[in-house]
Amino acid sequence: MQLVNIGYGNLLAANRVIAVVSPDSAPVRRMVQDAREAGRLIDATLGRKTRSVLVTDSGHVVLSALQTTALQGRLTGREAGAPEEEEEP
Repeated sequence: MQLVNIGYGNLLAANRVIAVVSPDSAPVRRMVQDAREAGRLIDATLGRKTRSVLVTDSGHVVLSALQTTALQGRLTGREAGAPEEEEEP
């Protein structure tokens, strides 16, 4: 099992991720709200702005503070350069 860093020390099993999407569209916001109400939402942002939403094969929805492009690189194994984590406010 390969774990991928989704930001700020939070790890997720890479083989369980089926989608990484931007949180900006209305359908994604509805999906996040539905997961919150069903108890399937995992907030891994540590209070920071949600920049990507990961959907797992178990139906869980994970919020991350990293950009979707950064997560794409980490999930495909092509992580380039320094981590793209947001600075403290």
